[in-house]
Amino acid sequence: MSKLTRISAPEGVVPAKQFSHVVAATGRFVAVAGQLALDETGKLVGDGDPEAQARQVFENLRRCLAAAGATFDDVVKLTYFVTDMAHMVAIRAARSEFISDQRPASTVVQVAALAGPEFLMEIDAFAVVSKSA
Repeated sequence: MSKLTRISAPEGVVPAKQFSHVVAATGRFVAVAGQLALDETGKLVGDGDPEAQARQVFENLRRCLAAAGATFDDVVKLTYFVTDMAHMVAIRAARSEFISDQRPASTVVQVAALAGPEFLMEIDAFAVVSKSA
């Protein structure tokens, strides 16, 4: 079984409200490539709509994690790439639909562009699962 230790307030560091500053883990490492708001046929979901894109991206992450025998409970790190920091409101709302009380370590980066101008965000994930999974 994997073991995750989440530390939201390391000594001397301002406490984190929606993420953990540190997540230590033992188990099998899983890396999920950056996911875009594409459905299973490769069609964009939510043209110009950050809420719809965020939900699709998290659904894609969920499916990718499941393929590796993982869930969002196993996620230790999320990296958000956004074309506008204002999209974080939609991302946080979607994240709360998929991730309950678990708070992975997180990084947000605003970028000039993603794979195409229609994409508002891309999110990747690292997880740790039981070595036998």
